[in-house]
Amino acid sequence: MDGTNALGEFLRARRARVRPEDVGLPGSGLRRVPGLRREEVAMLSGISSDYYLRLEQGRDRNPSAQVLRSLARVLRLDPEATSYLLGLAQDRPATAPAGSRARSGGRPERVPESLLGLIDGWPRNPAYIQNRYTDCLAANSLAGALTPNYRPGVNLLRAVFLDPAERALRRDWDDLTEEGVAALRAHAGPDPDDARLRDLVGDLSLRSDRFRTLWARHDVRPRRARTSHLSHPQVGDLDLESNKLAVEGAEGLTLVVFHARPGSRDAELLDILGSLSASRPGGRRQEHVEEG
Repeated sequence: MDGTNALGEFLRARRARVRPEDVGLPGSGLRRVPGLRREEVAMLSGISSDYYLRLEQGRDRNPSAQVLRSLARVLRLDPEATSYLLGLAQDRPATAPAGSRARSGGRPERVPESLLGLIDGWPRNPAYIQNRYTDCLAANSLAGALTPNYRPGVNLLRAVFLDPAERALRRDWDDLTEEGVAALRAHAGPDPDDARLRDLVGDLSLRSDRFRTLWARHDVRPRRARTSHLSHPQVGDLDLESNKLAVEGAEGLTLVVFHARPGSRDAELLDILGSLSASRPGGRRQEHVEEG
């Protein structure tokens, strides 16, 4: 991810995923490229083919919001992806150094003490806190019993893609990785000068074919509630619901809380796991992560 033509890369990737028949065009005949042709996107968006070509090639990086919304309609983008597209075309100071935008600033990210106390007080709910880059900043002991990667200092996206034990834990690894990459785009944002995002994407692109493929799709989806399907080495298969809550007053932090349906076999297994981990030290320590 070098950010030199983020808008063009996004348009090309999403254009390739729209079938002609999805937008009322005939899909038969030989097509050299998957999805829509450039001239088809331009025609349906009400702009010239030359202007659209300039957008994809990065020769025009500041189209109007009206043009972008027309493109979003043709490319069948949902509200999150549309917002991301609009962000790609925002003016950025040409002289701003990399990583100098408002989200940076060099300050360590800290979890409020009240929130640390809250998650420690949940003996039956695994919980952890992460930032927009999926760095785990804090976790309670039951979360650590689910996986040792729920601990301060671990980048959870790296763990999911690169740790064989984490992959073995996740019966839904394919879905989880797809959702995780789309959420990274949504929460880290479209800033090409974000050095931490650039480093994370570059590292995972080199080390994981799966990540590289998913990142190239340019999916954008915020973190949502989901069911995690786990195969735990101590208690076997269990399915846990998870909710993801933005931490008010701490931009970019997300609280993730797991729970099992009351009275279910999954709840029994979670209690067993909690008793097995009762002697472990609490997981409320947090790692300071420098921004920028």
